[in-house]
Amino acid sequence: MSIFTHTTLGSNDRAKSAAFYTKTLAPLGIKHLGELGDAATLYGADGPEFIVFTPADGQPANCGNGITISFAASSREAVRQFHAAGLANGGSDEGAPGPRAFTPTAYAAYLRDPDGNKICSYCFADE
Repeated sequence: MSIFTHTTLGSNDRAKSAAFYTKTLAPLGIKHLGELGDAATLYGADGPEFIVFTPADGQPANCGNGITISFAASSREAVRQFHAAGLANGGSDEGAPGPRAFTPTAYAAYLRDPDGNKICSYCFADE
């Protein structure tokens, strides 16, 4: 059982964010589930677990220093595809796909989305 019901990130341009996340999360099996009115774009495998929204307080969205959202990948190839799709759809590199030293099987890639939010994908399976 997950410890979260959902995770959200704010966006100043939801259309641009939707294009980025729809393509970037697809290699991980995370689907674009649709829009929630004018307020949010929903993503998930079985239900809305990740939501990109326009902040309700009317203030501009901004990224938090030290905040990273990590998406699970079933393979190292999925991590590479996640990173490539992110770069091709308006994201920027924050750490190329490759092994991470903190555990023998950790393999990850890091991106910034079009609003500057930091995301990554990890695979812990042996290849």
